[in-house]
Amino acid sequence: MKAAFFTLGCKLNQCETEALADSFEKQGFHITEFSDASDVYVVNTCTVTSKSEQKARRVIRKVSRDFPDSLVLVTGCYAQLEPELIGELGDNVLSVPLDQKDLIMDMAAYLASGQADGLDLYKHAGFWLETQAPGIEGSQSRFRFSAADFNFHARAFLKIQDGCDHRCAYCRVCLARGKSVSLDSSVLLERLKELEAKGYREVVLTGVNIDSYSDGEMDLSDLLETILDQTEGFRIRLSSLEPETLLSRDLSILSHPRICPHFHVSAQSCSNSVLERMNRPYRSESVKNAVERLRELKDHPFIAADIICGFPGETDEEHRETVAALEQLNFSRIHVFPFSPRPGTAAWSMKPAIPERITGERTGDIRKISKSSYGQYLNDQNGKQLKVLLEEQSSSGGQQYWEGTSENYLRVRIPYDMDLQRGSILLCRVRRLEQQILYATVE
Repeated sequence: MKAAFFTLGCKLNQCETEALADSFEKQGFHITEFSDASDVYVVNTCTVTSKSEQKARRVIRKVSRDFPDSLVLVTGCYAQLEPELIGELGDNVLSVPLDQKDLIMDMAAYLASGQADGLDLYKHAGFWLETQAPGIEGSQSRFRFSAADFNFHARAFLKIQDGCDHRCAYCRVCLARGKSVSLDSSVLLERLKELEAKGYREVVLTGVNIDSYSDGEMDLSDLLETILDQTEGFRIRLSSLEPETLLSRDLSILSHPRICPHFHVSAQSCSNSVLERMNRPYRSESVKNAVERLRELKDHPFIAADIICGFPGETDEEHRETVAALEQLNFSRIHVFPFSPRPGTAAWSMKPAIPERITGERTGDIRKISKSSYGQYLNDQNGKQLKVLLEEQSSSGGQQYWEGTSENYLRVRIPYDMDLQRGSILLCRVRRLEQQILYATVE
């Protein structure tokens, strides 16, 4: 049998999809491209913005229509919050809530036996989910998503945390994922050592809010120190960090050479009044201080940020405050989003709403800042040495290349060599920049 997977949203979703695909493959399924004919399609959804939900619906409708005899399993945050709507997108579409998401990993062999007996896969899967108890009782079921092999990435992902205790006015991920829970540190270290033994040279530690990692008295800083002490074969990349975490804890461990000089700061705005309405637990000065702290810890790190434009009530002056701060902070890249009202959140009914035209103009202002600062950061890499993890082969201008990601999260191409292997890390020197891709040679 064949299975295909489609992921929307964050690195946490990517991590969980990898685990689902790995489990299907180990139970005899062949993993195919999502556009190819398959027996089972799994769509892992996101609810951060209305656009991510629209894309999910479009993908689900298309695959349901194009392959009516296949089973379409839909899970993730959007499926958790809107299961009835998801189920109406196709007669072969089955919505799987987050508290049963881990059970998808146990489903493959059952589906294969059902197809061999000539059973309808949709009914077969629905009956199975209705009759199954959780794979693991309690919150630790959320950490069953641990892939031993990765189908879609050359680097490894490890989920260390789930859920969120913040109640930001614009976000409903906390409604879907629930309260913050953390993976037991002994299990976490065991999984990391398994990945190390398999030869993975980079591991991405991911979660909804990894800043809130806690195992007894162990926080994120303690965890990183323990990982660095007990492993040695891979570099570590972190997902988003909160400004207040960077300031309230001793995170000097981030200066360690095995921790990638690539950070993503969840800023959202640089206007104090907007941050207050967002119910964010910090102010603009904290964002500035957090960025300064990261630059003290690492030499010329890549620092990205999230910014929301057009939050309800945002004035021209508040927008100018954010623009002025971003120009000063000089983020390597800014991920800017037009405000998207989410049902069930405090901001859903906030007034006044900002007209779409004005929101678009403000988004454009910040994208210009991001384009300029990103271009400058890329230009600064010319002649520098970078450690590049090889991920895939590509071609340009009739020449073949290996393409990979540097420790500071830049796309790098090096001349193709048959002796090089996917997943290895090479020391390279940047020679030129073309269309936001660095071209380098192996040192």
